[in-house]
Amino acid sequence: MKNKIKAIEDLSLNAWPSHQMQIYDGWILRFSYFYTHRTNCIEQIGPSTIPLQDKLDYCEEVYERWGTPAIYKITPLINSSFDQKLTERGYHIAHITEVMTMELGGPLPGGIPWKVELSPRITSRWLDALFAMKGTVNQIHRKIVPSMYAAIPKDVIAASVFDKDQVIGTGLGILDRDYVGLYAIHVSEKYRGHHIGQSICRSLLNAAARQGASSAYLQVVKGNEAAKNLYRSLGFEDFYTYWFRQQYPVKKWENQPVESPEALQQLQQTSGALS
Repeated sequence: MKNKIKAIEDLSLNAWPSHQMQIYDGWILRFSYFYTHRTNCIEQIGPSTIPLQDKLDYCEEVYERWGTPAIYKITPLINSSFDQKLTERGYHIAHITEVMTMELGGPLPGGIPWKVELSPRITSRWLDALFAMKGTVNQIHRKIVPSMYAAIPKDVIAASVFDKDQVIGTGLGILDRDYVGLYAIHVSEKYRGHHIGQSICRSLLNAAARQGASSAYLQVVKGNEAAKNLYRSLGFEDFYTYWFRQQYPVKKWENQPVESPEALQQLQQTSGALS
């Protein structure tokens, strides 16, 4: 079981690059102006030689310079004593994520109610629709996230559902080894409850199977029962759970307004090379 968990953790790290990353003694420090916890956390990827206290101090200093709290991703691969150490240091659980998996044995049974357009590229139109459905107005996020998607080192399948000329649903399949990971499954609010999400997932899974994928995985925030019911209906099953231990609750970049001069100045100082 641990080998499969490790494989999926590796796949998910490949699937979602951060804006900035650095390796520190078997840990990877990820930073993306708090776009998501996954892209703004510390993950353990190898053995350590530096004393734990020194490493924790160092990471907190790094994230303080970056302007966000230090966050650690805690998976079943992490020793429980490390999670306890973070608790004693004042870290709290920000949220819990459930990983689901399924085996692909060819096309899924059942029809696809909505027409789903698939592309091997992530377009600006797809990203604009994703931002609109997620309500992403933070100018820093709108600047850096396209480059994060462009940095995905694996083949992708971008899914879109249209109502006339408007994108009302998105999804992304990321192919790696014999897996496909499902990401960015979103449906415009007024269109929810009409099997659009199911159509997107079925189309992505079928396309991935045609391209050689034999297994699939996805991640869903604990408590999102509507999403879990959809994924169960497709054949996904619960596999493991992980959570994020966060240093403090302040989210400096989360609600930064579009026109904020501070946001623009900070972005120019730290990532001026981005286009």
